[in-house]
Order: sequence, then structure tokens, then C-alpha cells
Amino acid sequence: MRCEVLAIGTELLLGQITDTNSSWIGEQLALAGIDSFYQVKVGDNHARIVASMRTALARSDAVICCGGLGPTQDDITRAALAEVMGVGLVADDVIGARIRQMFESRGRTMPENNLLQAEVPEGATTIPEMPGTAPGLICPVGDKVLYAVPGVPSEMREMMLGTILPDLQRRAGVRAVIKSRVLRTWGHSESGLAEMLAAYMLELDASGQATLAFQASGMEGIKVRITAKAAQVEAVDDIIARVESVVRAILGNCIFAIDEQTMESAILQGLKQRGWSLAVAETATGGLLSLRLSTSPMAPETFLGGLMLADPAAQQRLLGVAPAPFANADTTAALAAAVRHTLGADVGLASTAIDAASARPGMRPGTVFIGIATAEGAFAERIALPGDRERIREFSVIGSLNLLRHRLALS
Repeated sequence: MRCEVLAIGTELLLGQITDTNSSWIGEQLALAGIDSFYQVKVGDNHARIVASMRTALARSDAVICCGGLGPTQDDITRAALAEVMGVGLVADDVIGARIRQMFESRGRTMPENNLLQAEVPEGATTIPEMPGTAPGLICPVGDKVLYAVPGVPSEMREMMLGTILPDLQRRAGVRAVIKSRVLRTWGHSESGLAEMLAAYMLELDASGQATLAFQASGMEGIKVRITAKAAQVEAVDDIIARVESVVRAILGNCIFAIDEQTMESAILQGLKQRGWSLAVAETATGGLLSLRLSTSPMAPETFLGGLMLADPAAQQRLLGVAPAPFANADTTAALAAAVRHTLGADVGLASTAIDAASARPGMRPGTVFIGIATAEGAFAERIALPGDRERIREFSVIGSLNLLRHRLALS
């Protein structure tokens, strides 16, 4: 069984909305053991939507169409589905009444154009889950099938999990399970990781047990994805565990987290286990470090707060550390110690950077100093980061946290 994903909406092509729906659907198809080889985006144009549906059906057994089921003039997925099926649209009075009741239950009058959402291609079946006003559709085309779901992520996910994935598995007749584990790393390049794992990847290719893939993800680090497929969940989990053990032995401590865990959540978890609190002072990262830390669920227990020191004189007023002509290790260590003392934290973390105005031989823009302070004292290290100002800011965040991780053995 091969299933393709067709995302519909001009806003996707213009970059006004990021298509997270397709990636989530792809992940769920893999977990359900359904092969998916194509994901396509198409704008709100009837002829192009019809052509995309027909192309998808020519190379896949099933197609999930996401978006274009609303009540406005640019919501034309229903009409395109009807044309591909070779049928007309018919009003579903049950769906119409359900939409009207949704509006009335909220004390609102339903605009009559919402009844367009109750028009269903003849021969199609509506999906039972209907959290919003747009019904999902199951549309048979010969021995193949088109599914249509709304673009609203919460509505789409409820229909996928409740109806579409079970229906795909039933049609496939085979319950294979594909699972992945993502190992997040920092400290090696993508090519460096590939070189370190090259011999083991050849072994995996020969055995057919699992695959490894790499994804550079900016301040989220470089991801190493382990993917395995088997008939049962237990067998897949066993394969992934064995492969992960080997990969960890090869890569060592550059692995800082798994799956959806971030560097900041790993750091805060390590601090929480020790009963330590953290405070930060930022010049290099412009408040981005504090933002990342404060949005972690564990922040209230471990992160006391941060100071963003855009004005060099502010560090004198707030922390009692005299501004220096340019960023340096001594000043950065002093900032870490001062913010630790001022906020009453167990650990202080600070960052400063050389900008274009203060660059000099051996200290080009992208030179960042990271300071760490504990009850045992304070120190700072220098790192060199590539890229423009925004990339340097982002890499300074993960670089600062990674140094903290290593120096305090937090993971």
C-alpha cells in the first residue's frame, strides 16, 4: 500500500503558512506501516488540483488531500474530488444540520455559505470525526481511494487517527510497523558524523535491519535518525534499541538528547536532578537563550531568570561588572558569577561576542565567549562560530548550553 500526501492551498506555496500537516501525516503513515513516497503542494486552482490528484492516483494506492474544505470561494477541493471521481456534488442534509447546530450552540447565526461544506461528491463517505464545520471525506476511485481532510491541524489529526489510518491498514491487509528514533548531536559536522558512522551504516545496509539518516537542524543540532520496520512494535523497538546502543558507542557524548527533547530541556532536566537552579546574562544571544529556557516545561523549577544586556553600561548598573572595550574571557566569567549572585542561583551562565566594530586580529566576528559560574568559581571559554549575525546568535545558545552540559556533566 502506497499513500501520497497532497497539501492544497496557495498560502503554502507563498510561504505564508508552514506545511507542518504533511510532515505529521508522513510520520503517522510510517508508524502505521504504510509506505509514502511523495508529498506534493498545489495552489488553489481547480485544474491544477485535479491534475495533481490524478497524478497521485496514477502512482499511489491512496491519496490524502489536506486543505480546501472551507466555505469560501478558494475552497475548491470538494469540486476537484467530484471531477476526479466523475460524479456531481450532492447536499448532505445531515452534515448541513450538524454545521448549523455548531453555530447555534455558540450563540451565533450561521452564514449560509457554510452549507457549501455539506456538499459531498456522490458516492463519497463522510468521516465520522467532525470537530469543526468541515467534514472529512473518503472518496473511492476504482480500486483506489482519495481522502480529504481540513487544513486545521487539530481537525486533520482527529480524522487521521480515528478513521483514515485504520482504513489504510485494513486496505493494506498487512500490519507492518515503522518507527524512528532521533538522536540529537552537537559538536560534529554532518559530514563528520557520516564518516564516523560509515562502516556501521554499511553493516546496516547489508542486514536490512534499519537505516541511518542525517539532518542538519540549526540550533537544534544535527539529528541522526534511526528507522526500522518489522511486523510488531516489540520487534521494531528491539531493533532500534540495538542500533542506538551501537551509535551511542561510536558517537559518544556529542549526543545530548533524543526525539523531541531539546538542548535546553536536557540541561534543565540535569539541573533538576541535582537540585540546582540557573540564571543567565546575555549579550551575544540577545535574550534568545532566556526565551528558550523559559518556555521549557521544567523552567519554573530550575530557571530563575535572565538579563539581556544590550547596553554595555547596563552590566555595570545591574551586575556591577565594568564594561570592557571588547568581549573577553575575564569579563564573561565575571558576568556569569555576578548573575549567579544577583539572582541567587546555583549556576550562572553568560555569553559575550565580538561584533564587526570590535573585531581585531584573531578575534573576528563570530568569536563568542561563554562563562560558567558555580560555588567553586567561574571561568570562560572562547568558541568560533560561522554564519551571519542570526546564525551566530542561535549557535551561541546551543554552544553555551552544550559547554554547560559538558562542564557540569549534566548528561
